[in-house]
Amino acid sequence: MTHDCCARFKSNHIIKFADDTTVVGLISDDDDSAYREEVHQLINWCDKNNLQLNVNKTKEITVDFRKQHPTYTPLTINGSAVESVKSTKFLGVHITDDLTWTTNTTSLVKKAQTRLHFLRRMSRADLPSSALTTFYRGAIESILTSSLSVWHGSCSAADKKALQRAVRTAEKIIRSPQPTIQDLYTSHCSKRATNIIKDTTHPAHKLFALLPSVKRYHSMRCQQIY
Repeated sequence: MTHDCCARFKSNHIIKFADDTTVVGLISDDDDSAYREEVHQLINWCDKNNLQLNVNKTKEITVDFRKQHPTYTPLTINGSAVESVKSTKFLGVHITDDLTWTTNTTSLVKKAQTRLHFLRRMSRADLPSSALTTFYRGAIESILTSSLSVWHGSCSAADKKALQRAVRTAEKIIRSPQPTIQDLYTSHCSKRATNIIKDTTHPAHKLFALLPSVKRYHSMRCQQIY
């Protein structure tokens, strides 16, 4: 049981999924003491529960949009330094330190192209369009839309074209139109927003506030902070 493995500081967050654990820390005024203490507490928790952190598989990524960012002392786990990287894979999504999504979309398109080969072979075997569509939806579209609502909105135009190019290739093989990635993204976001609105316990539920007319929601305003 890992219910007692939780963040000790408000500026940190611990995400657990299966045997993967991620520590996310917000560092303000270049003070990373709370973040480092959080990691230290996690190491102690693992020791007490007879668990061992694999330092070789542990990576650290820093997201900092300032033109000049300070050099942080590397994290250490049991005397071994943790590797600092510019890109890491988190729950199947490639995240980079500049929060661009070219690495992620390139990986998804590459996987989709591999499976398009099997779709072509199925087409040459004269399988019906319905069977080809079923294979496409389950084996190719599901890859291209993995965690779609997280990253597609911030993709570059080139990345979006690469994704849609894979869809167009599938359409030619199946000889039937398929939903565009943009349409699927809109649908995913709409479903997610609806679920959040219905779930009053969701952390983002408070972001959906109705206007006095009770017909529309408040528009969120974002301010860039330097």
